[in-house]
Amino acid sequence: MLDNLDERIEKLTTAVRHLRDGQLYWVEKVTAALSAPSETSLMQSDLLNSMSAYDFGDILKIHHIFSAEPFTKDKFEYALVQVLGWHGKHAALATKGNPGHDATVDGHRFSLKTQADKGIKPTEIWISKFMEMGKGKWGKHESDLGPLRDAFLEHLARYDRILTLRAVGKAPNWQYELVEIHKAVLERAKLGVLEMKRDSKQHPKPGYCRVRDDEGHPLFELYFDGGTERKLQIKALQKSACTVHAEWKFTQSPQ
Repeated sequence: MLDNLDERIEKLTTAVRHLRDGQLYWVEKVTAALSAPSETSLMQSDLLNSMSAYDFGDILKIHHIFSAEPFTKDKFEYALVQVLGWHGKHAALATKGNPGHDATVDGHRFSLKTQADKGIKPTEIWISKFMEMGKGKWGKHESDLGPLRDAFLEHLARYDRILTLRAVGKAPNWQYELVEIHKAVLERAKLGVLEMKRDSKQHPKPGYCRVRDDEGHPLFELYFDGGTERKLQIKALQKSACTVHAEWKFTQSPQ
């Protein structure tokens, strides 16, 4: 810290005395949110420590002073890099528009995702847009899905680690969790079963790559979304195959 605690409090006290009523209102709101009861749970994480987990949770609470909507991807990227930097990590955002990773932490390339859909499931992860598939060939047969799967596997090579921030509980009782999706799990797509949805009205037709674990249980699905966007989704990824780094629970106070 640049100053000791007493000096910091004195500077804040002096600054607050010069605020307008409207500004003082927001200081009071932030102070109330930070002081309110909350739960921060740190799992076995090599990314966060106890203090950085608390600090990230505080950012989530401050966000919800100004918004009833879940934390968005751009805010997640910025907040994570800031918090990790405060606590000794070498963290930086990637160049805007970079087609690969979103941030670099201690030399590792991170892909950062968020999930906050209305039907979010506690035990399954959905990434609505993992990547854009482009305007290449998109045929009508299972064999045509092979090159699309190869493009997904090539895209994975641009990352070292993948994190998703999930809003599993909504207003007023917010619950977030930070989950790591392991590349080795997604790379099992090379063993997945391809299926073209010929009965779909979309053009081009969408398709699936269905992946199972070593015991034969469903692990996740790649969904090659046809139509105008031509994007790839990851569906029904079992959270049990991932690592939860931390969880945060707090209540959003009335406006």
